[in-house]
Amino acid sequence: MSSAAIATQDDELPAAADGGSDTYVNRELSWLAFNERVLAEACNPNYPLLERLRFLSISGSNLDEFMMIRVAGLVGQAQRGIERLSIDGQTPSQQLSAIRERVARLGQVQQESWRSLRASLADTGIHIADERRIDAHAYNWLKTHFLEEIAPVLTLQALDPAHPFPFVANQGMGLLFTLTRLRDGEQVVEMILIPSGVPRFVRVPGDEAVYISIERLICRFADHLFPGFSIVGDGAFRVLRDSDIEIEEEAEDLVRTFRTAIQRRRRGQVIQLEIESDFEPAAEQLLRDQLKVHDASIVKTDGMMGIAGLADIVDEDRPDLKFAHYSPRYPERILEHDGDCFAAIREKDIIIHHPYESFEVVVDFVRQAAADPDVVAIKQTLYRAGNQSPVIAALIAAAEVGKSVTAVVELKARFDEEQNLLWASQLERAGVQVIYGFVDWKTHAKVSLVVRREDTGFRTYCHFGTGNYHPVTAKIYTDLSFFTADPKLTRDAAKLFNFVTGYVEPHETEALAISPIDLRETLYAHIDQEIENAEAGRPAAIWAKLNSLTDKGMIDRLYAASRAGVEIQLIIRGICCLRAGIVGLSENIRVKSIIGRFLEHSRIWAFANGYKMPGERAKVFISSADAMSRNLNRRVECLVPIRNRTVHDQVLQQVLLANLLDTDQSWELEPDGSYTRMEPGEKPFNCHRYFMTNPSLSGRGDALELDGVPTLALRKGAV
Repeated sequence: MSSAAIATQDDELPAAADGGSDTYVNRELSWLAFNERVLAEACNPNYPLLERLRFLSISGSNLDEFMMIRVAGLVGQAQRGIERLSIDGQTPSQQLSAIRERVARLGQVQQESWRSLRASLADTGIHIADERRIDAHAYNWLKTHFLEEIAPVLTLQALDPAHPFPFVANQGMGLLFTLTRLRDGEQVVEMILIPSGVPRFVRVPGDEAVYISIERLICRFADHLFPGFSIVGDGAFRVLRDSDIEIEEEAEDLVRTFRTAIQRRRRGQVIQLEIESDFEPAAEQLLRDQLKVHDASIVKTDGMMGIAGLADIVDEDRPDLKFAHYSPRYPERILEHDGDCFAAIREKDIIIHHPYESFEVVVDFVRQAAADPDVVAIKQTLYRAGNQSPVIAALIAAAEVGKSVTAVVELKARFDEEQNLLWASQLERAGVQVIYGFVDWKTHAKVSLVVRREDTGFRTYCHFGTGNYHPVTAKIYTDLSFFTADPKLTRDAAKLFNFVTGYVEPHETEALAISPIDLRETLYAHIDQEIENAEAGRPAAIWAKLNSLTDKGMIDRLYAASRAGVEIQLIIRGICCLRAGIVGLSENIRVKSIIGRFLEHSRIWAFANGYKMPGERAKVFISSADAMSRNLNRRVECLVPIRNRTVHDQVLQQVLLANLLDTDQSWELEPDGSYTRMEPGEKPFNCHRYFMTNPSLSGRGDALELDGVPTLALRKGAV
């Protein structure tokens, strides 16, 4: 089935009153602004040193992915002469020029941050060695380790007519050596590609941590690799390639097509060549010619190459240099039912706020379904499940005992394609019915459905999530897990699965809105209702928490609401193409971004509905979808209404309100598209700290009823 058959197309959306850079922020530059906010946390004096190093590493990993996907896409458009304009009216070539200038500045800040953190880490006993001298013990250990563990896996490659230039893999790092043969004085160029299985940093054993990067270790002991030669010069380089995967709609075998595409991605066009700043000119030209980097970015680094690799040092066992350990709470509501998830959900809806409440409850929901003899069927969407997934294990266990188990495995989950192919194979071997969904849409909705035989007949239980079924990210991503046995929601969930597995379009749903069918239209209708309320003099407000806001139609609708007098408060962690605070366009819109210990990931919408916000009559929804064209037009997503009173209050007056009140880790979007860190004020409020120290409303149970939870008020810093 083609998305064109259902989705509202971009060119059918209402146009903005004005266009171009005065009305919208460029998507790519907004993303770079987000990564600059991440990088700024590496300089945050309130964070422990290794946590600051983690933020620096994340900024490097983020930037690598941005180059491999977003910049690669623009390079491809420019090469093919595609002049498709961005939301702010720029051609691909214009965007590339602006991006490369901004990336160069960001790279300089990364290196400055690295030098500062490196000096501070040395003061605490964590040393990162380079060409400078190290003590005799460290030198001897490193030499032995190099000769016994590293040198045997290295391959020396002469570069001459008899030895063609080797293939350099995506994110591959290598070294070029210029050598002089002692017996005849002839100059030779040799390359060593660093195997992917070799650790990025080597640690010298001992109480005091001494690390050395793999490229510096090889250079330090290179004379042992080249006996009979003198080393004239050496230099490290790193390659990023186009890593996007394009699948033709006519693909006959999706699994085979993806396996081929993954192999093709490893050999994609070079998008960025990173070399050391003192790289020999002749060697640089050799790389340029052999890697065909005519349209690629050339980045010259005077410090650490491959900033993302610093994550290895973050793992150093120094709890005094990390955030204090936090153990998520297990919902008391479920404990009061002796751990019986179904009994707790049957009593009333419950929402779990990760990572403050344990992801184990989601795993236990599936595990209990697998072990319960009264459960007859389980249906599960899997977008990203990680490489050690207890949810997958539970589904396999359920199938092995004869339950009907259906798993919708999304092969198009970027950079998780190989892992998802592996899971799909294991699930199929266990007897799970594996479905890959649509060829040209991603199934991004996070839904689990369990059908159970009970005294009154069959009852269906559902889990709706804003995040993935991934045990690792669930510890650092803030997400919501909503459990319900509401027949309207569970019937709609069954229709959603039939849509994905059988292409049976749900013409009418009782509660859910499903993308790409009617999710966009449902949000539009609620925004339009707020406009009508404002024009009638009734209270009108929109609160939303999203990862990204890039869709032109959605932005234009919010602009229209602002012009009508609707008060709009948005928490957008990452990309925001909307301009806030512009008179006559968006003066009633405020946008903030929260960057802190946890990654804000939940998607929430709230509409005043003619009453003061936050209030009992507000319409509240959680969703798997961001306000991006891809989520609204080309992905299967769901928008879930929250109607249970306690859950409604938790999402609106606890989660959303705390995010709006945060001053300690918030940045505010300025009209020109830049961000300014908010002043903490006399009474700083940190929403992450608040959630870590206060139980949730719907999960706290009767035992904590009298303890209460501090009441938040819509006055900055008031608790």
